[in-house]
Amino acid sequence: MIQGFWHVSFTVSDIDASVKWYTEVLGLEFVRAQVQKNEYTDKLVGYKDAHLKVAQLRVPGETIPISRHHIELVEYIHPRGEDIPLDTNRTGVGHWAFMVDDIHAEFKRLTELGVKFKADKPIAIEAGVNKGGYTIYFMDPDGITLELLQPPP
Repeated sequence: MIQGFWHVSFTVSDIDASVKWYTEVLGLEFVRAQVQKNEYTDKLVGYKDAHLKVAQLRVPGETIPISRHHIELVEYIHPRGEDIPLDTNRTGVGHWAFMVDDIHAEFKRLTELGVKFKADKPIAIEAGVNKGGYTIYFMDPDGITLELLQPPP
C-alpha cells in the first residue's frame, strides 16, 4: 500500500543549466547533487553502463519527508536519449503546478526574466474546485510545461 509521496522527476538536457534556472528563476532550494554510475543505477533505469547526473530540489519552507527533497532533475550522460515532443496532450507528458499567493506579481516577475507562458496573462478559473483562483502554464528551458496556480480565496 502507498504510504506517502517521495518525489517527482523530469529528465533535462543540461543539469547545471536547469539547476540554475529552477533555483534562480523559480526560487527553489537546492538540496544535493549526485552522479549515479553503478550497477544499482543500471538495474534501476534499465540501461547498461548508465551514467546520470541528478539534482534534488525543494520548495523553500515546505515540510519534507526523510528524503529532504520533492523535485528531482536528471541528466542522462549515457545513454543520451532523443528529445521528444512535450505537448501536454501527449500520453505520458506531465507538468508540475506551483502554488503562489499572487499570480499576477509572479507572472510579471517571470515575464521580465524571459520566461515563456502559454497565455498572455493569468487565467481566471471559472468552474470546478478551484473556481475563483487563477492559473497559467509556462515552460522551463527544455520546454517542459510548468504551472502557476493561485488558489481561490
